[in-house]
Amino acid sequence: MLAGQTCVVTGASRGIGRGIAMELGEYGANVAVNFRSSEAEAAEVVDAIRDAGGSAITAQGDVSDHAQVEAMCEDVRDAFGPVDVLVNNAGITVDKTFKNMTKEDWDRVIDVNLGGVYNCTHCLFSDLLESEQGRLINISSVVGQQGNYGQANYATTKSGMFGFTRTIALEMARSGSTANCVAPGFVKTDMLEEVPERVQEKILERIPLRRFAEVEDVSGIVRFLSSPESGYMTGQVLAVNGGMEW
Repeated sequence: MLAGQTCVVTGASRGIGRGIAMELGEYGANVAVNFRSSEAEAAEVVDAIRDAGGSAITAQGDVSDHAQVEAMCEDVRDAFGPVDVLVNNAGITVDKTFKNMTKEDWDRVIDVNLGGVYNCTHCLFSDLLESEQGRLINISSVVGQQGNYGQANYATTKSGMFGFTRTIALEMARSGSTANCVAPGFVKTDMLEEVPERVQEKILERIPLRRFAEVEDVSGIVRFLSSPESGYMTGQVLAVNGGMEW
């Protein structure tokens, strides 16, 4: 389905990003596994993709640094040629109530979560426009739709992705390339494991399907958005949240 397509997945050394990279590799894509500092984990993802018969490389770069992103994109092009699919997944949290949130806390999350989306999309925009199957996929969050106590910075970045996605979708449309956004709910990752059990129980009460998402619930949607089957879908936000209202 994705044979010959070159895909860049940011923040792909663990969690949702890792699952997305593995899924795209399984379906034939050449996958660039981006990481900032988790080189060993990123190499494990590459090895797993290759062991399954796929093609992948590690792609180091701090997405908040435009120069590093430019260098990373050149490395990917040298290995696989122009990029067809960009998955903006990299993100961080610095959780504090707004009263206690410093300017540094705010800027750090904005720079990575929104600045990284700008940097990566900007550096690969021409590739996506010129591709016969250009796909921009931004990974947001239900928190961007609902808000969340103590996450004003994170929620702002994740809701900002909605407006960015819609606007870029309009600008890419004439070339036939698409831009869509995936807004997962609460997913079984290391981040969720750090949440106290009593809080997890309260979250589950808000989810009609009464379970947390598996990584595969999200990666399968991203694979669909990367594929030819999604060619007439653009500018959309796909809420993968088990039925939570927003």
